Amino acid sequence: MSTLLSDGGAVLTRQLQKARHAPGLLILTQTMPVTMLLFFGYVFGSALAMPASEYRQFLVPGLLAATAANGLMAGMFTAAQDAHRGVTDRFRTLPMSRSAVPLGQTAADLVTTGVSMVPLILVGLAMGWRAENGLPGALGAFGLLLLFRFATAWVGTYLGLLSRSEEAAGQLGGATFILPLLSSAYLPTAGLPGWLRTAAEWNPISAVATAVRVLCGNIGGGAAAGEAAAGAAWPVAHPVAGALLWSLVLLALSVPAATRRFARGRG
Repeated sequence: MSTLLSDGGAVLTRQLQKARHAPGLLILTQTMPVTMLLFFGYVFGSALAMPASEYRQFLVPGLLAATAANGLMAGMFTAAQDAHRGVTDRFRTLPMSRSAVPLGQTAADLVTTGVSMVPLILVGLAMGWRAENGLPGALGAFGLLLLFRFATAWVGTYLGLLSRSEEAAGQLGGATFILPLLSSAYLPTAGLPGWLRTAAEWNPISAVATAVRVLCGNIGGGAAAGEAAAGAAWPVAHPVAGALLWSLVLLALSVPAATRRFARGRG
């Protein structure tokens, strides 16, 4: 365990130094969610039936959940880049724990994600969003978001190690933008057709977004309350338990799979 932690810490440091030398990427990851919040909150939100202030209370947790889900794309790109540039092969020749490299990569992603969520939260506060349940609820929501990000980063790492090229990983990772659209991140699912509502509510992002709304006290008597309405799928009807369960299932499946794939190589 000590070897795993020390080796993983070395990879974590390497990833953070790599990120420090790519300021453009850091700026993009921090400004894109804010840009989406401003666009959805003021442009798209004005076309909805619910009041703009109520929609922003609904939207901020959804965007935080979508940011956490982007660990899929980030993990995929990072793993594919290292694998196809020979970095992974060099790591594999070193006397280090086989799970240390993917652990360090996902841990570094977790650190940068925690930092990148701060501007989004600050802009949300400036737009009128509030964590109505106080600090304990906000901390619980933040911890749940980081757990889900960690899980999706491991899934992305496994897929990146499977990819045939950096370009293929980039194209597949870019296609994941549709996942938040098929969830309750941006819109309530209550008004969707039956089959589409079922698919959206079983999307893990819906459970995470609804859990953040519940923990922050943003589920009220208006349109947002439709996410916890009777008849909703189990992960949305029990959002905190559903989000935790989805995160743990993803970790249980992806951690051993990514570790085995890293150890085996691209052959």
